[in-house]
Amino acid sequence: MAPMIGDNAPPVEVRCRAPDSGRNRKRAAASVINAMIKIENLVKTFGAKRAVDGVSFNVERGEVLGFLGPNGAGKSTTMRMITGFMPPTSGRVTIGGHDVAESPLEAKRLIGYLPENAPSYSDMTVLGFLKFAAELRGLAREARKKAVERVVGLCHLDSVLHQSVDTLSKGYKHRTSLAQALIHDPEVLVLDEPTDGLDPNQKHEVRELIHRLGKSKAIVFSTHILEEVDAACTRAIIIDRGRIVANGTPAELRAMSGLAGAVTLQAQGATAEKLSALGRVEPLNGAFRIYPRDKSAVAALAQQVIELVNREGWKVEGMYSERGELDEVFRRITLPDTVKA
Repeated sequence: MAPMIGDNAPPVEVRCRAPDSGRNRKRAAASVINAMIKIENLVKTFGAKRAVDGVSFNVERGEVLGFLGPNGAGKSTTMRMITGFMPPTSGRVTIGGHDVAESPLEAKRLIGYLPENAPSYSDMTVLGFLKFAAELRGLAREARKKAVERVVGLCHLDSVLHQSVDTLSKGYKHRTSLAQALIHDPEVLVLDEPTDGLDPNQKHEVRELIHRLGKSKAIVFSTHILEEVDAACTRAIIIDRGRIVANGTPAELRAMSGLAGAVTLQAQGATAEKLSALGRVEPLNGAFRIYPRDKSAVAALAQQVIELVNREGWKVEGMYSERGELDEVFRRITLPDTVKA
């Protein structure tokens, strides 16, 4: 929500830039050239079921892509194919210019992977497990020691270093698995629900970590928690029934919301009849929400409401522009048609 406008607020000018299709085309072209992760027409079938159905996208260095979708949408299956853990039925995955199917070792050296329900060796201590993970990644002696120290600090594991993995809480087990994904400082991170099982403080820490790492790496992480899109993502994809149904920045996805651009007004003397000259009016509890007649009128609506308020001499108690809600967009495009009807 935009800031509230009170009785003594100065005149407000509201501006909004319309999408620039030319700029978007240039951004898409640059993404293909600079992509660290390139997915082309990925398909995975299990018998008659088409779990992933023609998925294509790119992720550049410095980009954090949130991979959203309801349970069973194909998120984890796509993650497994990106990392080479599962072969696709058809399509192509390229990591840093290396085809995952044709050059698996070269591609996987660039990847840090946190799978869903990440496995670990429960009889090892946290320190022993991380040293083992570093050795598997080809790190030896001083490099291994520095790598372990780095991920212990990043994932806040100092207090449990000498505990065996099977004695850890779910949250610390998850942190330990995240640490192994980071141990070789990979250029690409693929994280399947990295905040699953964490308490609110731990979730905040992991989101902040992803945000920081995303400045220099290409990151894909799956989630069904929409607040994580705002907290960590530069872009998000929504997948439903194996297909991409939305792809854009958090702001672009919000613009798809029915609420985007609407103005909520609480003012003494205001009437739905007079406000209806500006757009569709929805009465609320002591207020009105005015919806733009079409998306092209979004930029002008708030200014028009302010002008009407000034002209009519209404006493404003509160006013704000709606920026749109991600959960409303998510529900609208992922609910089965039978439920929507």
